[in-house]
Amino acid sequence: MSYMPNYNDDDSNSSQNNEEDSSGAESEEEDIPTALSDLKLASVPDSLKGIRACLRCGLLKTGEQFLSDGCDNCPFLDLHQNADMIHKCTTVFFDGTVAVMDPRESWTAKWLRIDSYMPGVYAISITGQFPKDMEEDLEAAGRRWRCKPSK
Repeated sequence: MSYMPNYNDDDSNSSQNNEEDSSGAESEEEDIPTALSDLKLASVPDSLKGIRACLRCGLLKTGEQFLSDGCDNCPFLDLHQNADMIHKCTTVFFDGTVAVMDPRESWTAKWLRIDSYMPGVYAISITGQFPKDMEEDLEAAGRRWRCKPSK
């Protein structure tokens, strides 16, 4: 329902229509969902030093953030409070960054194939490789990853 202004010269009629329009507009505003209201946001890097990229999704955080929070998109990698897994599943070798606020609507997120992930800061390309056993586990679970082995 769109708002159509009343251009009548009759004051009594226009005040009645304005009351109806304003009450209709209020209920309409309540029904309109905001694009980001239902999305949880991933934490963004809090420093430019020590930024690492998740090998699977490309989410950028500092090593300390991965240690304290894990990866927001990949909880199954078990990075939270696990320095060994952070070393295996993240890398400092990445190119470019992109901040994505609404992955479902962003053409960049679709192009990078991160449109199903949380809003956050991502690497454009990631160089690295999971250990072979982890690659097999991810493949068996049907989970794709974004990193490419170095040449």
